[in-house]
Amino acid sequence: MESWNRMSTDSVRTHTPDEVNRRIDARVEKCVQSMAEHMDRSLISSYLEKLEREWDLNRVVTVAASAVSVLGLVLAAKDGPRWKIVSGVAAGLLLQHGLLGFGPLAELVRALGVRTRREMDLEKFALKALRGDFERIPHEGGPLARANAALVAAQS
Repeated sequence: MESWNRMSTDSVRTHTPDEVNRRIDARVEKCVQSMAEHMDRSLISSYLEKLEREWDLNRVVTVAASAVSVLGLVLAAKDGPRWKIVSGVAAGLLLQHGLLGFGPLAELVRALGVRTRREMDLEKFALKALRGDFERIPHEGGPLARANAALVAAQS
């Protein structure tokens, strides 16, 4: 079954095994369907607040690689310079992730179910649409009024 979440320009999804993408998409779909069944605005708002605090893949990879790099430097100062290799490998993997948008660290984190910012935003916009946030966009008025209303609605 093909996913409804078709973001082919997303290098993370492109390099992630289909099974992992399907598992992440299924979790989002289940959540949105559940919220659609209940249609409780306060429940949706509460969940949206939780989504705002969720760490995305890039943040997890950056923090993990930085922590390993610092650990390597601390161990090198304590137990000898051979531990600097750990810092070098972590920095190299972080550089690869920064340049390519994907790498072994991202693959590991992705397998744990960590999502990209884009995937999280997709869920947020679906929930905001369910909550009715985008119904505030006026049909009358000029393009500027509609554009401003859309930008305000997208931020809420």
